[in-house]
Amino acid sequence: MPRNQQILLDNRPQGQASASNFKLVASDTPALQDGQVLVRHHYLSLDPYMRGRMNDSKSYAAPQPLGEVMQGGTAGEVIESRDPRFAVGDKVVGFGGWQEYSVVNAAQPGTLKKVDTTQVPLSHYLGAVGMPGVTAWYGLVKIIAPKAGDTVVVSAATGAVGSAFAALAKARGCRVVGIAGGPDKCRYATEELHFDACIDYRVHADTPAMTQALKAACPDGIDGYFENVGGYILDAVMLRMNAFGRIALCGMIAGYDGAPLPMAHPALLLLNRIKMEGFIVSEHMEVWPEALAELGQLVASGQLSPRQSIAQGIAAAPEAFLGLLKGKNFGKQLVQLV
Repeated sequence: MPRNQQILLDNRPQGQASASNFKLVASDTPALQDGQVLVRHHYLSLDPYMRGRMNDSKSYAAPQPLGEVMQGGTAGEVIESRDPRFAVGDKVVGFGGWQEYSVVNAAQPGTLKKVDTTQVPLSHYLGAVGMPGVTAWYGLVKIIAPKAGDTVVVSAATGAVGSAFAALAKARGCRVVGIAGGPDKCRYATEELHFDACIDYRVHADTPAMTQALKAACPDGIDGYFENVGGYILDAVMLRMNAFGRIALCGMIAGYDGAPLPMAHPALLLLNRIKMEGFIVSEHMEVWPEALAELGQLVASGQLSPRQSIAQGIAAAPEAFLGLLKGKNFGKQLVQLV
């Protein structure tokens, strides 16, 4: 059996996460038992939610255990199978974690899914046609529920979720405005992702400046907002929300280091009768088939061509992840192993 390199969570962050929180180890993969398959991972998915799970605090999911492989999505190929549902050579996605190989109990529901790579590249099943894409779909379709002509805004606009959100919202006839960091990302948002406008938060770095930028980009106000960041950006959006606006609360990366994120204008929720709903996409598995079908069609047709930031090799995962938390990635952050 092959030697397997793995990244473990060695200790919990105190404030900002650092490379010293992780540990690279190697071990032999165990021999397969009946009903198991051995997957060689081609790609690891790095996602912001992982930072919250590094803390030992109350959340929607149990903390990442210390001394165990960092949990996360994976895409790869079956290289040995003792289950009739999977054959050697099948391309699959699962939750194999930060390691080169995983042994999967194929009978356990939801652990491994075969995917078709003839129209959609394997790596996109961890991004646009995977969990991030379905996240964008759920927040837009089920919470914001836009009608043609609505103005919708998304923070972290050029990431895996934001880029899918733009394609889905444009397909529904919305005016789509993004918030991203730096002129290159904003140019990419408007020229390649078809955003109607994109605001650079590095230029508009406080609530008054962001509010003015949103006023210019959203002259008719904001009907729906997909929140990935929190902090002053949420405060500025709240000041521009229309009556009966909807906010899909997906992430608050500004608070992942444990600092509180007070809201400056909570009374606006009442005054504008705003609906704000937090959601965890894994709790809504019933929508995944519909969402993935639409997202796959958008990618296959070229209407959604998301960028990817790809680090090379298992040892690169910690620094790539830390860069993701600081916005250094351009599009979906992956680690390529094969």
